[in-house]
Amino acid sequence: MAYSIMDACIGCTACSRVCPVAAIAGERNALHKINPARCIECGACGRVCPKTAVRDDLGAEVAKLLPRSLWKKPVFDLSRCISCAGCAEKCPVSCLTMGKGEPGGLEAYPALSAPEKCVSCGYCAFYCPMDCIVIAAPAASLGEAK
Repeated sequence: MAYSIMDACIGCTACSRVCPVAAIAGERNALHKINPARCIECGACGRVCPKTAVRDDLGAEVAKLLPRSLWKKPVFDLSRCISCAGCAEKCPVSCLTMGKGEPGGLEAYPALSAPEKCVSCGYCAFYCPMDCIVIAAPAASLGEAK
């Protein structure tokens, strides 16, 4: 079920600017709405909302305001990767690309080529047939893959 925006919304437009699928509409200083047919439930809108106005279908807070530098990012276990490119194809913000040659001896391998565009949706991990992607907090992604 898609997320919704509650009356606490102040119309700052942060949610509509960060939405990777343009599911959020509204005028500045007015209540915004989420199009349930477009929403992919990535939670980016909740992480940028200064009023915690974004809720799930049960009415629970989607996420608290969180600096983008702390958003989780994909971490790849290339020893399991089969170079299918499913992760890059399913990414709604095109932040993943397939590198050519090397890491792990693969002909092509997934890489987070535009980390600033990543919205931590987890589509790459969900669609990976080999289960070689985890979405991890920045500290974990610097040293260890799970």
